[in-house]
Amino acid sequence: MLWYSNKAPIIERKYSKSILRYFKVGPHIGLTINPYQGCHHRCGYCYATYKWAPDFYDKVYGKINAPEILESELNKLKNTPILPVMISSATDAYQYAEAKFGITKRCIEVLQQYQIPFYVFTKSSLIERDLDLFRNYKNKCFIVWSGATNDEKIKRIIEPGTPPIARIFDTIKKFVDSGIKCCINMDPIIPFITDTEEHIESLVNKCQQLQVEHISGSILRLRYDIWNRIKEILEIFGILWTVKEYERIYGFQEPFLHEKNLSANKAYTDKVVNNLKDQISKRNLVFGIDEIIDQISHLTQDYTI
Repeated sequence: MLWYSNKAPIIERKYSKSILRYFKVGPHIGLTINPYQGCHHRCGYCYATYKWAPDFYDKVYGKINAPEILESELNKLKNTPILPVMISSATDAYQYAEAKFGITKRCIEVLQQYQIPFYVFTKSSLIERDLDLFRNYKNKCFIVWSGATNDEKIKRIIEPGTPPIARIFDTIKKFVDSGIKCCINMDPIIPFITDTEEHIESLVNKCQQLQVEHISGSILRLRYDIWNRIKEILEIFGILWTVKEYERIYGFQEPFLHEKNLSANKAYTDKVVNNLKDQISKRNLVFGIDEIIDQISHLTQDYTI
């Protein structure tokens, strides 16, 4: 699946039978909602593109009944402890389709009506439209800004459908100044593209300038479809010689046929992630989002609808 295209995706309406899903990632468990299926951002490293979503980049479906379904599902959970809700795990809830449908905003209004903590993963500036919603709920929500790079030339190649970096930083600053908890997530860190000490230091410095206290990050994972796109990206950057290095780092030989996500080896991962942690520690910032999740999770421990 070629990720790069000058054409905008087709945007269509869709009716869903359910919207709340349980998830578990490492030690973290919770609930997630995805108001959209498919994504305009066209990130070459995207993990959500797979056999079950062959048109992920080219068709975006807005689940237009999601707010009503969400309210119905929450009502069914009466007298049940509610975990914080993640928006969203498989696609950006504030991609351009949100300007058309406003589904995410209405879902957030439902969550606030029921006093349920939530957090949003996004790399969009459209979220600024709802700044007042977050400002008025800042003790029970936070935003994770996915930022693989602060180099605009790199960004236009690896995630061509996303807003310009300067626009994203302006939006982040407005959220920080409004007292809303924010994290910048350097994910994924891509070998030989965004993994250098200089590149990571530059992005951490920008986080500090924006007064973002929490930074997280992880190394790119590979699957056969992701690897096909990454190879094209390596070719665009003129560094196809790194294919052999990828084989070494990830422990595979071409042809790459893995259908499950393959992680980089420990030596490489430790080197890059420890560098990131060192840069964060030097500036008295915090690595990861565990602390914020614990804070809003505590709000739900004794809470029932």
